[in-house]
Amino acid sequence: MRKHNFNSGPSILPQEVLEQAADAIKNFNGINLSLLEIGHRSKWFVDVMEEARNLVKELMQLNENFEVLFLHGGATTQFMQIPLNLLNNHETAAYCDNGIWGSKAINEASVFGNVNIVASSKEKNYTYINKNFDIPTNSKYLHLTSNNTVEGTQWHQFPTTSVPLIADMSSDIFSRKIDFKSFSLMYAGAQKNMGAAGVSLVVVNKNILGKNSRKIPAIMDYQNHINANSLLNTPPVFAIYVALLTLRWIKKEGGLAAMEKRAEEKSSLLYNTIDNFPIYTTYVEKADRSKMNAVFFIEDENLQNKFLEECNNNSMIGVKGYRTVGGIRVSMYNALPYESVAAISQLMTNFAIKHG
Repeated sequence: MRKHNFNSGPSILPQEVLEQAADAIKNFNGINLSLLEIGHRSKWFVDVMEEARNLVKELMQLNENFEVLFLHGGATTQFMQIPLNLLNNHETAAYCDNGIWGSKAINEASVFGNVNIVASSKEKNYTYINKNFDIPTNSKYLHLTSNNTVEGTQWHQFPTTSVPLIADMSSDIFSRKIDFKSFSLMYAGAQKNMGAAGVSLVVVNKNILGKNSRKIPAIMDYQNHINANSLLNTPPVFAIYVALLTLRWIKKEGGLAAMEKRAEEKSSLLYNTIDNFPIYTTYVEKADRSKMNAVFFIEDENLQNKFLEECNNNSMIGVKGYRTVGGIRVSMYNALPYESVAAISQLMTNFAIKHG
């Protein structure tokens, strides 16, 4: 029996994806070679890359203005690669500081140009999304983090702006239907909602490229990766294949509308449980609660440790909060079944009745 996997990332994958990926390691598509042995420029892998890129565009309903890249380095590399490609030394980019990952992105961008923090929720320990702010029209772009895994907040309605909108969607990509065409660049590490660790997705509107006078190292230039169809250097072939399998699974299960419905059902059940028992406390403003990562606390540290121990004893892993925040965190990504949320909600109910 599989464990109830609430890890924040790398996180749970659909069982059929795990099985298909395991088969591909032993014998990829019946060719008597492992996926790990084939050339990345062979037709076998080029077909994988093309299908994965096409599925991203299909699920996001994007037009020909957008290019899809699968790159090394994780989403953290994009904190640097975005301003390197888009921001000249004398120019200013607008950033929202709504959590640890937005703060890290700000630090990296400041190396390459001026950063204007137009919105921040730092003064309340990132327990809400600051949505009331102005975006100077001379901003080269506006950057935000769509879902904050550490703090448990999420943008449920994105800002309307005339400047290019850029989003780190690492922890909620492919979990809901939104107007992806309103973004100029979106990026995400794969290891939460779309596959295994080792690859990041970058989706970029070509119209924002080629306007930077800065000398960009060849491997960091988005246009070079576009020209090479994400094969500029040897890509992480296994991680891309797992991403393809996960994208196929999302489509087969009903696409983003189905993922959104699942997220609503799972998060509603969990937050209702939290709200029903005073033993559990969440400091996140209700309107900004994440449907991917619920962060809450038991104020009595001894009881909280006992709760974490009970989770472990009931095959529930990954529920300890982020090291700088503490508390409890339940991550509810696409592949997490409703039954797992029902199981931890029942455990929480029993625990509250016993200790509340």
